Amino acid sequence: MEIGYKLAAEAFGPAELVRQAVLAEEAGFDFVEISDHYHPWLDNQGHSPFAWTVLGSIAARTSRIGLATGVTCPTVRYHPAVIAQAAATLALLSEGRFVLGLGSGERLNEHVVGRGFPDAVSTRQEMLREALEIIRLLWSGGYRSYEGKHLRLEDARVFDLPEELPLIAVAAGGREAAALAAELGDGLFATEDRPELVGHYHDAGGTGPRYAEVPMAWAPDEHTAAQAALDTSRWALTGWKVMSELPNPVNFDAATTTVREEDILRKFACGPDPARYLDAAQQFVDAGFDRLVMQNAGPDPDGFVDFYRRELDGPLRKLVPGGKPA
Repeated sequence: MEIGYKLAAEAFGPAELVRQAVLAEEAGFDFVEISDHYHPWLDNQGHSPFAWTVLGSIAARTSRIGLATGVTCPTVRYHPAVIAQAAATLALLSEGRFVLGLGSGERLNEHVVGRGFPDAVSTRQEMLREALEIIRLLWSGGYRSYEGKHLRLEDARVFDLPEELPLIAVAAGGREAAALAAELGDGLFATEDRPELVGHYHDAGGTGPRYAEVPMAWAPDEHTAAQAALDTSRWALTGWKVMSELPNPVNFDAATTTVREEDILRKFACGPDPARYLDAAQQFVDAGFDRLVMQNAGPDPDGFVDFYRRELDGPLRKLVPGGKPA
């Protein structure tokens, strides 16, 4: 079991994200994971720095903690050749601490370059497959070309490749994406505690690590925590079909006007009681995930990290499927 800390790039500026990563390393987290967005989900979150610059700075400021994107879309806003180069460079600078999380993306971030974002989920998955093939091709060395249905590559070479290539974790919300993670990825990434996702991944031959984000909001009292999550993270209750389609923060604001505090409490572990956080994490462990990302939507990141260090680090690492520690 490895425990990660989610760097909420929609909620904090770049220097603060680097500071939190250093704090997470000191607190004993195994890795940090950063969202790779162009826009925040809601305007009042107020931030969305370039994730790759932040990761490079974190690599320079830390020595042990792993780094991951959670996740990058390598098909529209970025060409996969750019991501192949960026990931290889970051792997070198971090001395092998980087995991490349990839997914099919959200309209919120991808439409900004004016190339459009496919309406059909099947098309997005086809593009992700081609992107994975291009990245793997470039990482095999030499000059490479590729002619796909959606993506092309012409005489490209990544000159600086690490001896050990980064692990690729592919985001999945259904059977086809989980199978793609098994075929062309090294691991699985998910945001829901659905055991069928891990089942699909294993059925397709996947044997790598399984990453999942556990929603939580720490504060000294439950109401303060839930209100903070309601204010900045209510978009998380819309579900993937909505999250992948809406084009701008104002649309997410409009789509979540009916979300209430009680809805937040059903989704997020809130407040000061460690048992609530362990119960939430247990659901993901029972579903088959072994890399848990603590996604704190509370108002005090330092308070949460201190709470994690005192109350959660040891107990989380003892969790096993079925809830009976070995």
